[in-house]
Amino acid sequence: MQTAKPSYVLSIDFGTQSVRAIIFDGSGTLIAKGQQRLPAYHSAEPGYAELPAEVYWQALMQACTSLWQQSPIAADAISAVTLTTQRGTVFCLDKHKKPLRPAIIWLDQREATVLPGLGRWRHLFRVVGVTAIVERFQRRAPSNWLAEYEPQRWRDTAHYMLLSGYLTLQLTGELVDCSAAQVGYLPFDFQQQRWASKVSWKWRALSLTPTQLLPLKPPGAELGKITAQAALALGLPAGLPLIAAGSDKACEVLGSGGLTPQTGCMSYGTTATISTANRRYIEPSPWLPAYPAAQPGFYNTEVMIYRGFWLVSWFKEQFGLQEQQEAALLGIAPEQLFDELLKAVPPGSMGLMLQPYWSPGIREPGPEAKGAMIGFGDVHQRAHVYRALIEGLAYALQEGRQRLERRNGIKMQRLRVSGGGAQSAQILQLTANVFNLPVERPHTSETSALGAAISAMVGLGRFANYAEALAAMSHPGERFLPEPAVAAQYQRLYREVYLKMYRQLKPLYQKIREITGYPR
Repeated sequence: MQTAKPSYVLSIDFGTQSVRAIIFDGSGTLIAKGQQRLPAYHSAEPGYAELPAEVYWQALMQACTSLWQQSPIAADAISAVTLTTQRGTVFCLDKHKKPLRPAIIWLDQREATVLPGLGRWRHLFRVVGVTAIVERFQRRAPSNWLAEYEPQRWRDTAHYMLLSGYLTLQLTGELVDCSAAQVGYLPFDFQQQRWASKVSWKWRALSLTPTQLLPLKPPGAELGKITAQAALALGLPAGLPLIAAGSDKACEVLGSGGLTPQTGCMSYGTTATISTANRRYIEPSPWLPAYPAAQPGFYNTEVMIYRGFWLVSWFKEQFGLQEQQEAALLGIAPEQLFDELLKAVPPGSMGLMLQPYWSPGIREPGPEAKGAMIGFGDVHQRAHVYRALIEGLAYALQEGRQRLERRNGIKMQRLRVSGGGAQSAQILQLTANVFNLPVERPHTSETSALGAAISAMVGLGRFANYAEALAAMSHPGERFLPEPAVAAQYQRLYREVYLKMYRQLKPLYQKIREITGYPR
């Protein structure tokens, strides 16, 4: 009997700090990987975050060059290409499909001051008490800022798109994007997973027209064929299908094995999140949407800690000179040495408690929020600060877990944790104790790329559906169980201290904001 030809998929995964080009087979095995760091973003003004559009394509070419230098299979064995990217990074293109300006990265903090009129909607929003949420949506929308501060460029913007749409254009020459990638300040109907209807308030709130936006296709659909020019640049055969997948967080949930609310999918990445996959549209809080999942017809209900494991980078830059110097001698990343700091300090950090609101929020926390550390004493050193930081992130995500359980009406039975922080066994054990739940690390750390590959395999017809593909391609790895005594201590610290911190400090944050103007 003839053996079926193995299937290989090239997953392109654009994060905030790097792009990875990864080959997966039909069992979810990572065959080869090329990675290229992205340059630091530019800040022409405080709070701005931009990169030239061409940087992304150049980085992808370099990642693919690295991939083919080490891949055990040839490029002509690839059956399809798929793409997953960071959320919320936007591009303005002219009628000739050329970038008009650098991309505005999702980390950007600029805000519009002149807002489009809402007409009759304004009274309705006032009645239901969401005026502040809608106004923040308007102020944070890059399209409104562009219309106010770069009016000529905005008038010349024929095509407005996310990073996923821009890269799809570079790969296929097609102006099209995936519906599961549309997360940002856009006129998107999250419940229907399509652009909002013509009567939606979102068109009044944003300086956008339907003609500026791209047609959308669901995960698993073909977005186009890899052009000869793109194939030459990336070392691929021309004509390969590009299969839609979704945003990096959506693919991360899928790659981690998230199909039901009983599995909480946590990402210890630049932005830390806890999510569940649902067949029903369930908002994490009223007027905060559930995002499209990387499986058609599903939703990801998500709670986000904006700065997340960026705080580890902050700690490294501010307090980690010793680890940076030692890591340079050993040829490893400084973060690999931080586990020793966790081991040096007992659970609870000897009373040091951290609230990880280094960036303001929308509702819980609100726009006045700031970070805080309490409980300092003369016993505390660098290691205590680091452990308190990791514990604070876990507490914040535990709070998100409880919110999701209330909204879903279903208790979580396990956690699947991915992202850079998931590489630390110490952090995963700490997480199991804070949540008092089993924590599983997926078999690969590249869960976003794996989730995209799962979508591609379904799109190719290698599997009948997503459940079948997930069973074949995503496998739990190492498991961490809670330690009863430590978990009990964390539960008391969480309930009796952490949950009260924001409520007690909020009036002081508001006064700080009133006096200093920060955060705006």
